[in-house]
Amino acid sequence: MIAEAYFLDAPAAPLARRDLSLDEPGAGEVLVEVAACGLCHTDLSFAGGAVSPRHPLPLVLGHEITGTVVAAGAGAEHLKGRRVMVPAVLPCGECAFCAAGRGNACPDQKMPGNDIHGGFASHVLVPAGPLVTLDEIPPEISLETLSVVSDAVATAYQAVLRSGLAEGDAAFVVGAGGVGGFLIQIAAALGARVAACDVAAERLETAAAYGAEHVTNVTGKDPREVRKELQGVAREWGVPSLAWRVFEASGTAAGQLLAYSLLGPAATLVQVGYTFEKVNVRLSNLMAFDATVHGTWGCPPEVFPEVLELIYKGRVALDPFVDHAPMSRLNELLDDMAHHKLTRRMILHPGD
Repeated sequence: MIAEAYFLDAPAAPLARRDLSLDEPGAGEVLVEVAACGLCHTDLSFAGGAVSPRHPLPLVLGHEITGTVVAAGAGAEHLKGRRVMVPAVLPCGECAFCAAGRGNACPDQKMPGNDIHGGFASHVLVPAGPLVTLDEIPPEISLETLSVVSDAVATAYQAVLRSGLAEGDAAFVVGAGGVGGFLIQIAAALGARVAACDVAAERLETAAAYGAEHVTNVTGKDPREVRKELQGVAREWGVPSLAWRVFEASGTAAGQLLAYSLLGPAATLVQVGYTFEKVNVRLSNLMAFDATVHGTWGCPPEVFPEVLELIYKGRVALDPFVDHAPMSRLNELLDDMAHHKLTRRMILHPGD
């Protein structure tokens, strides 16, 4: 079939709107009519040329996708006509990583907008196995809004799982926007005491309204000053460093340095954000503190029902953290993102 799509033809070039020819779904594949696709900093990295996608250019970007299955290949016929979410990471489902529950690290994974054509289009052709069905969406939540769950929310949830966070733990979240905003909500929903750090007063105000008991504007502050402040907060809460869970979600070198400085004896840090900059840290702190640092990437598809349950039950809010726009504004919004003008996660609607 012929879809309409926005192509990245060359690094730093505007995305070009034109037809995309898609094959009929083969065995184990489906064709999804895109309802919406979220706009992520990863898309900006690809579009600006800071990172090269694995698929050769031209490529259709976009990896936060919801929609309806309009055609299905052999073995996937049961999905035709159903509303689905396309996880940002599509594992093969057959390798040792997948069998161990680490499908998000599957070496044969496919990422829309990176390995295959993505969701900045009217339709997308994807493997059927990892799809998440959305048969019973509450009436107050739209299919379009759920697109951000594919990456921003699910990645936050996977980071919380990776940390081993338990009820009563202290969660220190560095970076309260984007994924960080959902991290704050999820940690609070699971019973943690949450402190949020950011440089933007508006984001901290929102964080305080959605789960953060303590907020710190770190603008102009030395990491040692912030560390002392949060140590004091943890003492007031009666939470020892053994139960500190630090999440770096700012995607900045300064944020990474701050997050690392917040480690204490037997504490855990999960690195969620990404920056191209290098940072200097003393790894010996891990030995001295008997501390743990984890990376995290995406979220295994089998975990998505847990994420959706938190949203459907109103324990994690989406609307205050997202905004909607026609996909025709894609290049304008990429430029706004590059210049830090966006305050919410943008959800793009095709056909407008």
